[in-house]
Amino acid sequence: MHSSSTYDARANVFITPVAVPNMPVQLAIKRLIDIAVSLLALVFLAPVLLLVALAIKLESRGPVLFRQMRTGLNEVPFEILKFRSMYTDRGDSTGVMQTVDGDPRVTRVGRFLRKTNLDELPQLINVLIGDMSLVGPRPHVPDMLAAGRVYSDLVQGYEYRHLMRPGLTGLAQARGLRGPTVQRWKAIRRIVCDVEYVRRFSLMLDLKIVLRTIANELRGGTGF
Repeated sequence: MHSSSTYDARANVFITPVAVPNMPVQLAIKRLIDIAVSLLALVFLAPVLLLVALAIKLESRGPVLFRQMRTGLNEVPFEILKFRSMYTDRGDSTGVMQTVDGDPRVTRVGRFLRKTNLDELPQLINVLIGDMSLVGPRPHVPDMLAAGRVYSDLVQGYEYRHLMRPGLTGLAQARGLRGPTVQRWKAIRRIVCDVEYVRRFSLMLDLKIVLRTIANELRGGTGF
């Protein structure tokens, strides 16, 4: 076995250790792009945000925004923002109980928001304040489950994904790896993609991921 690799016999996957990308100029530009794009998007999408907020309020009682703790850069926790898509008394603030297709906890408006990914729009605020980036590994809840196990137990080397700010979209999502992490092979592939992103980071890669994500969305959202 290669000494520089971490191997988990239970997951049957190699996660080669990686370090924080040593690209100060590109990382600085990436942050500037995050600030500029998120600010412009929030201003441009303000009417849409207001309409969504009104629709949520008219359908069910509770706050417009759903707040949940996620693991961020260097494993520092932060509070992620999303439009509330579930009935207030049925939601799971821990995120351990994942949403499934036809989930009765989801409201009618929430189902539409999830299908179109409009529920993710408030995360532009997370990007603006620096909790997240436009592109990076998707932020997980602490002790997130995958294939019925804690993700960090399923994939040894899982923590390398936290060497970059979490993103609105990432390499795994651009490759179609979205939705519940029930299937073991899909769950493992996501982490492999996340670590690959950290290892290969560049502004050009970010651009490719954004373009591919847009293309995927135009073909139809996959959320539920």
